[in-house]
Amino acid sequence: MRRWPRIPLGLRLFLLFLLPVALTGYLVTKSVIQELKPTVRQATEETLVDVANLLAVLAAEEMSQGELGQSRFAELIAAYGLRQPKARIWEFGKKSISHRIYVTDRNGQVVADSWQQDIGADFSQWNDVYLTLRGQYGARSTALDPDDPLSTVMHVAAPIYDGTEIIGSVTVAKANRSVQPFIDLSKRKVLLWLVLMTTLVLLAGALVSWRINTALSRLEHYARQMGRGEKADKPRFRMFFEFGALSNALETLRTQLDGKQYVEEYVQTLTHELKSPLSAIRGAGEILQSPLPEAKRLKFAGNIERESTRMQQLVERLLELAKLETMPQLDQRQTLALGELLKPVIQSASARLEQGQLNLEVDIPDDAQLRGDPFLLRQALFNLMDNALAFVPQRGLLKWQATREQHSWRVSLFNQGPAIPDYALPRLTERFFSLPREHGQKNTGLGLNFVAQVAKLHGADLAIENVEGGVRVSLIFPTP
Repeated sequence: MRRWPRIPLGLRLFLLFLLPVALTGYLVTKSVIQELKPTVRQATEETLVDVANLLAVLAAEEMSQGELGQSRFAELIAAYGLRQPKARIWEFGKKSISHRIYVTDRNGQVVADSWQQDIGADFSQWNDVYLTLRGQYGARSTALDPDDPLSTVMHVAAPIYDGTEIIGSVTVAKANRSVQPFIDLSKRKVLLWLVLMTTLVLLAGALVSWRINTALSRLEHYARQMGRGEKADKPRFRMFFEFGALSNALETLRTQLDGKQYVEEYVQTLTHELKSPLSAIRGAGEILQSPLPEAKRLKFAGNIERESTRMQQLVERLLELAKLETMPQLDQRQTLALGELLKPVIQSASARLEQGQLNLEVDIPDDAQLRGDPFLLRQALFNLMDNALAFVPQRGLLKWQATREQHSWRVSLFNQGPAIPDYALPRLTERFFSLPREHGQKNTGLGLNFVAQVAKLHGADLAIENVEGGVRVSLIFPTP
């Protein structure tokens, strides 16, 4: 079965947004442009009607006396046609008169013409004159060139009255070509604003679609990290509160699922790990109930004490680790001097160092700094020190060192001693995995797992490697 292509939701939303915007813009622009030309011509015709009626009133007296052809009115019309205005209308200059005015008598013969070219001509057959002389609205639009639609001239006539009798007409004509530049300019402006506003609207739609798609991707990434059991910062959203509510719901779900999983897991692991010390304590207790020499009694009492201490350490470490693993992110971070962090770690190990006649070297630059939680970082360093002390031989060497790399600080602890077997290297940070110590001590196997969890919370890397003469454990922190 053929599948539809996987198109991101943000792109689909943008395409759905693009279609109505483009269609609306096209229809609105088409309607405006189509209506622009007839609207301008209607407004022009309305103006011509007013002008024609004004001139008809002015010409009425001289027309009724039969002297209009040689009258002052005719001279003024002729002078009007010769004027050369120096006007600037919007972006266009006007240097000539675009109106033509002619007057006809009651028979339709031209008696006055602003162009002085058709005086005496018979215009009775033209609709503007023909209809007006019969008491109707007289108007016509005539093309000077049949092949040129812009060559049309609009004519509007008004009747000249002598009392109630029509004794002539006044026609005002205007070429449509004279208003065409304004129509074209208006079209260009409409198209320009359409393109500009459509672009802005589409950019806004693209931005919103991109933000929605980014928010969904962040939520998907967060959910996948949760599914893999990785620690992740909860995504926050300022614009889309619905995504923020979903993010909070995922965080609550993760907390609830993690809590249930951790309870089940730790109950199982704790039960398994406590079997051995409980069995040892029970066996030692049963033996102590029978008469024993003093030496054996002290021996079995010591066994009970050691196993009880081991159980206490196991419970404490598990509680610390459970709290750390359920922490989604650090509540606060501080910039800390590495030397100050190490001081209490070295002081707490002084008795064991002296007891084992161990050599400790510290090479920490004064400017070595880490950024994070001081308590967790110090606990991680305590665990590294405790782990190294368990493997270093009598009179062996321990060395703390910090080196500046390109964008990070490498904090490492070297302990002289046997190399780690190859099979054990990838498993050292697993819970309860432990290698045999000096003198056969039993360890909880949680120390390095705790360090790994602290490193993950701080965005650091944990590296354990065999080097010449011993083992080196390194924490690589990003530069604060």
